[in-house]
Amino acid sequence: MSPYALSMLMSSLAVGTIITLSSSHWFLAWMGLEINTLAIIPLMTKMHHPRATESATKYFLTQATASALLLFATTMNAWLTGEWTIMSMTSYAPMTILTIALAIKLGIAPFHLWLPDVLQGLDMMTCLILSTWQKLAPMALLVLTSHQLNANLLILMALASAIIGGWGGLNQTQTRKIMAYSSIAHLGWMTLVISFAPNLALLNLVIYLMMTSSMFMGLMTLNATSVNKLSTSWLKTPTLAVSTMAGLMSLGGLPPLSGFLPKWLILQEMTKHHLGTISTMMALSALLSLFFYLRLSYVVSMTSPPNISNSNLTWRKKNNLPLIIPMLIVLSTMLMPITPMLLMKN
Repeated sequence: MSPYALSMLMSSLAVGTIITLSSSHWFLAWMGLEINTLAIIPLMTKMHHPRATESATKYFLTQATASALLLFATTMNAWLTGEWTIMSMTSYAPMTILTIALAIKLGIAPFHLWLPDVLQGLDMMTCLILSTWQKLAPMALLVLTSHQLNANLLILMALASAIIGGWGGLNQTQTRKIMAYSSIAHLGWMTLVISFAPNLALLNLVIYLMMTSSMFMGLMTLNATSVNKLSTSWLKTPTLAVSTMAGLMSLGGLPPLSGFLPKWLILQEMTKHHLGTISTMMALSALLSLFFYLRLSYVVSMTSPPNISNSNLTWRKKNNLPLIIPMLIVLSTMLMPITPMLLMKN
């Protein structure tokens, strides 16, 4: 792809998200989401492969459906209340339709089926954009309207996302599908707490963005698109392999890594609202995700193909890593010391 076209598309992605984040009018927010969708589709099809075209088509159809539902919900709300402002969602039917539309946009269960298939057909950089940057605008709308949405519906979708995100990743061998189910599970945790403590949902989102970005950049550097390729990463770059292992365990929420921080605070917040059963089910569902993260960590650190001579070890050669990868890995694994400050705020 031409650098000029690429820079224009990346600028459009940024502009679309900024329009949605800064708007107080539903039509402007919808327009920002549409710019985002139209800007990322050429990035999806830049590989000129039938699988990439299939992924782009699936993504376009699901996002167009979600955008149509969002526009329908906001139009219905404007007809009932006479206002187009984002904070004026008061009627039950528009709020329910809006929740479904944003769930489709984000890939929250039970509207998650498009996400693993779409990610599997894309290159790692586009997967990174789709799993991180494209979540910002819909999540911002969800946070802005969180006090008006149906909390019971959000809790049901959160439970379904956490369970499906853990269960679906158990038998996967492709790293992109594993990261897709990881995204679904993490979005379930954000959806669970967003009605009770939006600040905790934003904290979870920030930590999720750092962990996911570091993982995708590590996988890109290792060229690991499957578990089999990931098993040779120790022979290529031992330092990055150790960092990838720590990032995987942080994604699983294993203490004392950063991924444990939002889960701990969210469970504490839910028990404050006397939702112990929901908290227990979410904690148990996190064990499913933790299992396949630990399995991947075992593959990275404990397995290697046979008949590898010392002369073929690529880590003996000079291999400079981009500076941003170790920085993100440090942030995504060592944020637990800030927990007392967050607890004092609560």
